[in-house]
Amino acid sequence: MKKHIFLLITLVAASNLYAKDITFTAYAPDIVVVGDRFNLAYTVTTQKVKDFRAPASITGFDILSGPYLSQQSSTQIASNGSATSTSSITYTYTLLANKEGDFSIPAATIIADGEQMISNAVKIKVLPADKLSANSTGRPNNNPNQSSSASSGATISSQDLFVTATATRTKVFEQEAFLLTYKIYTLVDMTLANVKWPDFKGFHSQEVELQSSWKQEHYNGRNYRTAVYRQFVLFPQHEGRLTIEPAHLDVIIVKPIRYNDPFDDYFNGGSNSVKIKKTITSPKLTINVDPLPSGKPAGFSGGVGDFSISSSINTEEIKANDAITIKVVISGTGNLKLISNPEIVFPKDFETFDPKIDNKTRLTQNGLIGSRVIEYLAIPRHAGKFKIPAVAFSYFDVKSKSYKKLTTQEYEINVQKGDGNAEQVIANFTNKEELKVLGEDIRFIKLNKVNLTPKGQFFYGSVSYWLFYIIPGIAFIIFFIVYRKQAVESRNIAKVRTKKANKVAVKRLKLAGKLLSENEKDAFYDEVLKTLWGYISDKLNIPVSKLSKDNIEEKLTDYGVDNDLIKNFIDALNECEFARFAPGDENQAMDKVYATALDVISKMENSIKH
Repeated sequence: MKKHIFLLITLVAASNLYAKDITFTAYAPDIVVVGDRFNLAYTVTTQKVKDFRAPASITGFDILSGPYLSQQSSTQIASNGSATSTSSITYTYTLLANKEGDFSIPAATIIADGEQMISNAVKIKVLPADKLSANSTGRPNNNPNQSSSASSGATISSQDLFVTATATRTKVFEQEAFLLTYKIYTLVDMTLANVKWPDFKGFHSQEVELQSSWKQEHYNGRNYRTAVYRQFVLFPQHEGRLTIEPAHLDVIIVKPIRYNDPFDDYFNGGSNSVKIKKTITSPKLTINVDPLPSGKPAGFSGGVGDFSISSSINTEEIKANDAITIKVVISGTGNLKLISNPEIVFPKDFETFDPKIDNKTRLTQNGLIGSRVIEYLAIPRHAGKFKIPAVAFSYFDVKSKSYKKLTTQEYEINVQKGDGNAEQVIANFTNKEELKVLGEDIRFIKLNKVNLTPKGQFFYGSVSYWLFYIIPGIAFIIFFIVYRKQAVESRNIAKVRTKKANKVAVKRLKLAGKLLSENEKDAFYDEVLKTLWGYISDKLNIPVSKLSKDNIEEKLTDYGVDNDLIKNFIDALNECEFARFAPGDENQAMDKVYATALDVISKMENSIKH
């Protein structure tokens, strides 16, 4: 009886644990265009369901068809023989966007394994129809891989592809941070070949780390694919009209063209393509930099932004020759790395050292945000009571357009007589080699008996004497040989990159697999593309910025890679670029892209030999 009760409790606990793993999720594109058809899907990760209820009303969209029900199930067997089964049901609707704006599709409900579940709501941005998207027959352009129709023929106009440069502010003070953004707008399929950035003369620049992804955006009446390509935070270093020169981006465009002659059109498969090399240039920007106002307070640090200051001391009761440390923390937003350190005026007989600085910051569009931690170390040499005055810190506040002065507290130090020892503190704080110990310049002569060496037993010429020279010499030779070997291997950067190419690719594919399981579509495709381009860059020892599908094919041929494998790799790149926009089941498309990338990298690793 007890055994049956235990088994029943175990089954109930297992079923509850399984129920917690059930999810009910809604999926739809983030951005669509008026007139676009797209799928709205609801997926529940169990097949024991009933009473599915879609939202009662969906504003901004027409329901063309659905729901279509599809079932999926799979079983995975681990290396230890354990099996894991998963199953799901998906309800799919086909919707038509009929109105521009930002819309939210309410949650749906379902009963799964006896429990009622509610899905997430879906937010969709609907862009207006492209004013040039209609073709000659008057039908709209519904190509998901291209936001709108580009110029016909083998030419690319400045409206088909361009790059913008925008600054968050064009009128600033000296040292006041602002954000510079480069954004690409395109109606065509393009590959970046080379970039020449301006030197930002007159500015201190720091690049913002980005995870760029392509999105749709309505701009000047047309629907472009856009991506924020680079962002820089700039700090003007002097007053005046400063110019940011244009950036130059070299791109390669593969554009399909159609023949005017129907016979040529027929015998060439209905279409052909042409590769176009084009350089796009960002606009020149002018930044008006105002000087900081007059009347700078004493001790002005050069700080521009919004800051606060605090301080602390490790102890106020010490012995002579012990060390004290005062920690000053400047926090806030602005040009934290460019400010000068405030000065602490220690008493005259305190020995002082250069301060230790630790910048704990992160980059934002308003400059660096975080803190600068400055540690000051000093050693009192005599007993007595001493005052360490407050630290003054002045900066220019960009919000109030005025100078502000901040001060810390002052400290009173009670130094007692004693033989303190600050050597370990100094060793942890600085690499200063010499330390004065006052009062010990002349030491007392020891009167102990000295053992002299008898004549004939002198160290010179003995076995120990020669070993003293030979052993270090041999050790030096061995060290030199090993060091030279390691230096030669380290200088062979191409060899190191080639060896690590597969390891880096596998690591990135693991991240892509995680994004796949989380259904992060855009991030998944970006990571797979980075994996493919990064792998072939490391394997061929060519920077990604100089890679193109043409020179990849040429280089792989030089390495003797099979033509079919080269074609598979190029197809993998194309499939990854276009799969995110392809109609149909997104999960199946992502699975296929992931499997293709894994397969082609595995085969390529066995084909390229260095």
